[in-house]
Parts: sequence; C-alpha cells; structure tokens
Amino acid sequence: MEDVHRERESSLWERMLSRENLLAALNRVEVNRGAPGVDGMTTAELRPWIAVHWPEVRAELDAGIYRPAPVRQVIIPKPGGGERMLGVPRVLDRLIQQAIAQVLVPIFDPQFSGSSFGFRPGRSAHQAVRVARRAIEDGYRWVVDLDLDRFFDRVQHDVLMARVARKVADRRVLRLVRRYLEAGIMVDGIKMPSEEGTPQGSPLSPVLSNIMLDDLDRELFRRGHRFVRYADDVRVFVRSERAARRVLASVTAVVEQRLKLMVNREKSKVGHARSAVLLGFGFYFTRAGVRIRVDPKAVKRLKDRLRELTSRRWSIAMDERIAKINRFTTGWMGYFQLADTPKVFRELDEWFRRRMRQIRWKEWKLPKARFRNLRELGIAEWKAREWAGSGKGYWRIAGSAVLQRAMPNSHWDDLGLRMLKPTWQRLRSA
Repeated sequence: MEDVHRERESSLWERMLSRENLLAALNRVEVNRGAPGVDGMTTAELRPWIAVHWPEVRAELDAGIYRPAPVRQVIIPKPGGGERMLGVPRVLDRLIQQAIAQVLVPIFDPQFSGSSFGFRPGRSAHQAVRVARRAIEDGYRWVVDLDLDRFFDRVQHDVLMARVARKVADRRVLRLVRRYLEAGIMVDGIKMPSEEGTPQGSPLSPVLSNIMLDDLDRELFRRGHRFVRYADDVRVFVRSERAARRVLASVTAVVEQRLKLMVNREKSKVGHARSAVLLGFGFYFTRAGVRIRVDPKAVKRLKDRLRELTSRRWSIAMDERIAKINRFTTGWMGYFQLADTPKVFRELDEWFRRRMRQIRWKEWKLPKARFRNLRELGIAEWKAREWAGSGKGYWRIAGSAVLQRAMPNSHWDDLGLRMLKPTWQRLRSA
C-alpha cells in the first residue's frame, strides 16, 4: 500500500513536469501574453530562455530548493469604482503555475458543484446567467447577493492548503503550491510578505479559489438552495424576502466561521430579481417569461469607451480608428449577445453612428470640402451648399437628416465598421 502511495505521488509530480504538460503550459502562457514580472522578462523571451536554462530550473524543483520570485503589484480601477490589486508573476513562474493548475484541475474539477461556473473547463458566464434566469422563472424571485470582502487578499493559507491536501498527497506539489502562496509582493522595489491571500492574475489562483469555495457550494447544496457562483461572485435564489434575509445571515456565518473569510456587509444585500445584477446582466419580466438585459452600468461603460474611441480631438486616420473600434465592439458584443434587448442595441447603434458622423464632419473642415463631399455622397447641390456653410454644432449636424442620408449604414459597412445591432443579429442567428 505504501508503494502505491509513493507511486501516485511520483506520478503526479512527473505529470506536472512532463514535456507534454510543460509545452501545453508554455503555449497557454504565450497566448495569454501579459506584462512582465519583477525580472522584466516578456512572454516572447520565455521560450528561448527555457531552451537554455530549463535543466537548472528542473534540478531545483526536484531538489525542493526552487523559490518563486515575488509578484509585481499592479493596481487597476474597478469598473464600479474602487481599485483591484493584481499580482503579476514573472513569466517563468507563470509557466510553472500553469503546469501545476493543469494537473490539479482534473483532480478537483469533476467533484465541483454544478452551480459553480467561474474558471472551469466547459463552463462560462453565459451559462451562469442562464441558470439564474431559470431559477427566477421557477419562482425564486428574491436574490441574496453575497459579497466576499477582498476574497483573493484574505484567503488563509493553512485553510486553503488543508483543502488542497484532501486530494493531493504529493508533498512536493503541496510544498510548491504553498511557496507560490508565500512568494510575497514587490511594492516600490521592496518585497512585502504575503501571509494570506492568493494573487489575482496568477494562473494558479482560479483553481485555488474554486477549491477554497467548494465547501460553500456543498453547504448551499446540502441546504437545498438554488444558487450560482462565478469565482467569488455568489447569488442565492429563494422564494421570499424573509427567507432571503435568513439565508444571508446563515451563509455569512458559514463563510466567516468555517472558511475564515469576511463578508462585506455593506455590499451584501437582498433584493428582488428585477434589481439583481449578475456578471453584467440583469433580468426583466414579460408575459413570455423572464428575459435577460444588459446592466445599465455596462451600457454606460460601453458609451464611455466609445466616446474615447470616437473623440473628435483624437487625430487618427479613419481606417485605424475603425480597426480599434471594431476590436472593442466585437469583444463587447461577443459577451453581451446573450441579452434579449434589441431596442437597447438599436439605440446604441443610432448614437454610435451619430458619433461617427461628427468625426467625418470635422475631417472635412472647410465649407468647400464639405460641399464637395456631400455632393459626392448624393446630396442635392442646393442642400449641400446650405449645409456646407452651416454654423450649427457638430452634434446637431451629425443628427440631421442630410448627414444621415449622406452616410447611411451602407456607407459604414463599406468602410468595414462593425455596428452593434448587425453584430448582435449575426451572433444570435449563428
């Protein structure tokens, strides 16, 4: 029996450091790209560096003396306000962490809850939102929004490692995982110890967060709750406001007493499904059932970004501008295609086209050029002369019937601009 145990430990370590697993990890790190860590090495430089130095790294790993570098601290603004701290590991450590994650996921993921959707193979945010809608349709119209206060910063290492050790017996793997947790953070050139937490931004963090919160999933399932969890984003669906308040209190106790985490009592709340928001989506009610909408805050962020990309003060060639806009809108619509809100997309498109017409009008500048371009775009001579000399503001002129006729949808299609509504229609019908 002891020999079998040793063989399993050895096989896990060898699988982690196998050529096949490391190549897959290397490819993933290169595809994800990302900023350099504390040593300044880029993802493009990693492969040639590994070709020369990997035997030394492997020897240190096997000897148990390998020490991960501290992560580089990066602070980014949150979409809803506030700041989020990311930890950027050096690219070598991203490779090793990715290799660890690739052998841990097959061990843990099959036993994770069906209501957990974040950072799991074959699962997505869209699936989580659909499951939430189904719960609401089934009459669970009161939602407990549980906010885990700075989850990634507060995870206690001993508590987390105890949960990893439930399924991983290989002491070398466990020791390496702990060393990554304790690698520290580089702040203004000074290494700060990391006594708790798991850095957001590291390849290992997603699977560790799911391992940590699996106990919460199991407790919610044991109590018979309908719920959805995406990483540290938790929603529980119940039938009444009274039940929701009771669930919030009891689940808070589980999180704080058993998992040794903190619940943000100011942000955690109980509300009706009409006001619930999950992963950028909300819900509304029709005679045909519950429908999915885009959260107004997400629409505001879209418009803010499009204002930047369509700023008249930004001097850039139209083809370059359109390429940058397309990259953004394609990604945005690829995510928000799930929403059942054609009117929202139609209105956004109209607003968006008007912003683009403003840019064209400024590009033409002089009345003579405006007259010539309006004529080339099919506007009658007298009308082109009238508008070419107009002193009205950009926004007003961009909304005029004459500019809408001069630059219809087909005009922008010919330039390769991807509008929101056609993108939505194409994606929904695919």
